[in-house]
Amino acid sequence: FNIGPINSKLGGVLAMFGSIAMLFLVPWLDTSKVRSAVYRPWYKLFFWLFVIDAVLLGWLGSQPAEGSYVFMAQMATLFYFAFFLVALPVLGLIETPRRLPNSITEAVLEKNKHGGGGHPARATAAPETKG
Repeated sequence: FNIGPINSKLGGVLAMFGSIAMLFLVPWLDTSKVRSAVYRPWYKLFFWLFVIDAVLLGWLGSQPAEGSYVFMAQMATLFYFAFFLVALPVLGLIETPRRLPNSITEAVLEKNKHGGGGHPARATAAPETKG
């Protein structure tokens, strides 16, 4: 499977190093102001699809390079690069995140409102003495 002057062996090497290079580019590719996936429902969906894709690529790498395994590996590789080069930048621009809490303590205290209180009881101890 040659593409112009790039033969399949060189293409495989470029794809291998490109897949690792994608991981270093993530901070610049994710254009969302909200970094937490908790407040980004579409990103959460694409993240879990990416996890499934990574597991699928690992399994396909252990299979013989013949028949339908080759096509499935090509499609999974296409999704791998599309996740970084298309989904991350586009989701950051079009996704509307859920409302963020005003502070981290507000979010934690709201969860503990109905049970147990938000602050631990203060422990008191006798002063340390020598001897």
